[in-house]
Amino acid sequence: MDLTAASWRKSTLSGNTGGNCVEVAVVNGRDAGVGNKADEEFVVVVRDTKNRDREPQVFTIPEWDAFLAGVREGQFDSATMIEELRGFPVC
Repeated sequence: MDLTAASWRKSTLSGNTGGNCVEVAVVNGRDAGVGNKADEEFVVVVRDTKNRDREPQVFTIPEWDAFLAGVREGQFDSATMIEELRGFPVC
């Protein structure tokens, strides 16, 4: 996978957390050679800042947009997910 031309972004809210962040980029899926999603014109790639040499996760644009919509709706709020694991009802 060739991501040398990727313009990686990291949340400004992550601060200086010792590399405990993820970076995101949108790349041309056909040019980057991103495996089974290579037929997509554009894909979102996500990598761990602590281990940038590992293969990044690859998402189609619709997959990424659905994830972001879930984030905006609070579906992935860590406190809520922990409460669900503990068996407490979530309102």
